[in-house]
Amino acid sequence: MDDYEYAVLRAVPRVERGEFVNVGVLLYCRQSGYLGARTHLDQSRLLALDPVADVAGVRRALHGVESLCGGGDGPGPAAGDSPGQRFRWLTAPRSAVLQPGPVHTGLTADPDAELRHLFGQLVL
Repeated sequence: MDDYEYAVLRAVPRVERGEFVNVGVLLYCRQSGYLGARTHLDQSRLLALDPVADVAGVRRALHGVESLCGGGDGPGPAAGDSPGQRFRWLTAPRSAVLQPGPVHTGLTADPDAELRHLFGQLVL
């Protein structure tokens, strides 16, 4: 079993209110070099918190997170960083519409299956 770290991504349409909708999960497993993200925006839940929320902007941010987890040249210079560096950057506290929750840990034999499981429990 390998240890992993994960964080839930939250859409916070009005930062001053602190209300949020879970919109994704990031998972990093150092031993396997795995960094993955799964996202889903429930537009009706987001608009229930703020009827004028920037839905398209949140979708773009989520796409950027998924791209950055995949690495490669497309998502910008940070994509060349190690998976651990990218995970730390994505989970750094920020005051923005898309925010990471606290980092948690666990053990798994299959990081991708664990990501799917967490996503089903925490987002869908």
